[in-house]
Amino acid sequence: MATFICRQCGTQYAESAQPPPSCPVCEDDRQYVRWDGQAWLTLDQLRRSHTIEWEADEPGVTALQVVPHFAIGQRALLLATPHGSILWDCVALIDRDVVERINAAGGLSAIAISHPHFYTTMVEWSDAFGQVPIYLHADDREWVRRGSSAIVHWSGETLEIAPEVTLIRCGGHFPGAAVLHWAGWNAGAGAIFCGDTLQVTMDRRFVSFMYSFPNIVPLDARTVARIGAAVAPFRFDRVYGGFWRRTIASGGNAAVERSVRRYLDRIGAPSG
Repeated sequence: MATFICRQCGTQYAESAQPPPSCPVCEDDRQYVRWDGQAWLTLDQLRRSHTIEWEADEPGVTALQVVPHFAIGQRALLLATPHGSILWDCVALIDRDVVERINAAGGLSAIAISHPHFYTTMVEWSDAFGQVPIYLHADDREWVRRGSSAIVHWSGETLEIAPEVTLIRCGGHFPGAAVLHWAGWNAGAGAIFCGDTLQVTMDRRFVSFMYSFPNIVPLDARTVARIGAAVAPFRFDRVYGGFWRRTIASGGNAAVERSVRRYLDRIGAPSG
């Protein structure tokens, strides 16, 4: 029996003797099936062909990315909070070096994930650190392909998972799409970690919003306005996006506000 991983999205499935017949995550219109057809591999195979690249971003944040590029290509972010380290979002590869390195820095206290495209091998990650809790919004429960008693399906609009660390449901990309707010980051300057619920753009000055990024399906005005309103009460200077070096270094609140206005303006919707 093996826990097969989809090559296109990185989602790991429950144990089976043969690969699943299809990947519903990829067949959904927010994602897509590989042009060459559905394909699978195991975690052991991934370990033989790929590795983790690390990049520290002071204060207290380290990015992890699978290299060479695998699946969607997102990064995970390790947040060294005063109350324990939290893994925000997830990448498919985890190996002995990753576990030893994180344990040497004090271990892992929790995992929180923005949306189903980044669930990947979350159960492997939790198990490697003593079944630490995995926080997923309940609105996206249907997309979990490998269950675990460590999964916490939280509900509502916000959840504090540690002192000064709050999950915020924004919706949009998925009904339960969330961001993480770390109020204590950089002596209280604050930061949000947004996956692609708010997608940091290539110029690293704005964020944008989509129902489907690869298939270029936009969100409606009401939904984008709601995303902006969900994060507006929280103070944050830095915005950490879901992809390598996609970070807005300062002025985070203002960047999100002007991004919402720009988006609504471009689709001809009122912004006030």
